[in-house]
Amino acid sequence: MYAMKYMNKQKCIERDEVRNVFRELQIMQGLDHPFLVNLWYSFQDEEDMFMVVDLLLGGDLRYHLQQNVHFTEGAVKLYICELALALEYLQRYHIIHRDIKPDNILLDEHGHVHITDFNIATVVKGAEKASSMAGTKPYMAPEVFQVYVDGGPGYSYPVDWWSLGVTAYELLRGWRPYEIHSATPIDEILNMFKVERVHYSSTWCKGMVALLKKLLTKDPESRLSSLSDIQCAPYLASVNWDAVLEKTLTPGFVPNKGRLNCDPTFELEEMILESKPLHKKKKRLAKHRSKDGMKDSCPLNGHLETVRREFTAFNRERLRRQQGQSGQLTDTDDQEGSQAQDKLQDGCNNNIFTNACSRGCNS
Repeated sequence: MYAMKYMNKQKCIERDEVRNVFRELQIMQGLDHPFLVNLWYSFQDEEDMFMVVDLLLGGDLRYHLQQNVHFTEGAVKLYICELALALEYLQRYHIIHRDIKPDNILLDEHGHVHITDFNIATVVKGAEKASSMAGTKPYMAPEVFQVYVDGGPGYSYPVDWWSLGVTAYELLRGWRPYEIHSATPIDEILNMFKVERVHYSSTWCKGMVALLKKLLTKDPESRLSSLSDIQCAPYLASVNWDAVLEKTLTPGFVPNKGRLNCDPTFELEEMILESKPLHKKKKRLAKHRSKDGMKDSCPLNGHLETVRREFTAFNRERLRRQQGQSGQLTDTDDQEGSQAQDKLQDGCNNNIFTNACSRGCNS
């Protein structure tokens, strides 16, 4: 069983989102990790681009926050460890996710976390830094806003670890360390970082508070921003990291298997509003193919042809079989990861705030 995400080509072209879709595909084709939502297949037809990924039925952390789930320190501690392993893995392949937040962290049926949505992720080489304004405001690190205001030196992997700190704080407390919203002006946000102090609950243990303070350090040079940094934190000194990676530790929160861990109203609205539903695709495409002169009927056809030509199909099972037959390791990291590094750069097309999946994509 898998989950399938499909993106309408015409809508992506109209909204100038094709580049981001291709970036997400190229990045995900080179990734395979226990704490990511991994890509298995990508393919296309005349209308849509498809991504087939791990099916995770536990819902995202935003949904559970909205259901007033109380996450214990033990539960959040394990989340931090699992997400740290995932971020270290991404960092190894020079990837900055740029949108770590509860909405983009899915739970499997056992309660382990998985990072999803690489729509605005970027790849940086060597000492390069990113400079685009990308992310979701309440989770964006100070240096991302700073580079927008004064050009700054850019930013790198520490922005994801700041977002991890904001997320962990929110899971524990129910609200974020700074009162930042999507409409909050950037100069006001920068002023908050200068004058406001983060308040930590007196009920949290000192080790957790110390860890969060290190993740929410405004200076990226002083912030915890690697797995080795996290492992050196006294609060995590007793963690068996092999057990974390192998998912043998029991999460403090396990989603209810007997219920739908998402908002069914939202899902129903998506289905109703979808103008080209999948279940009518076969009849719709047959009708289009029967029309003479179809290529001249739409001004976007030239762009659609470009998308069709440049789209990269992917089959992880076939790739693993080929690698196994040639005596190579079945891990796709080295081969595909290097391809992603060569192809991708931080682009001006990412000068956006993303708060949710656009209407051009459905999952």
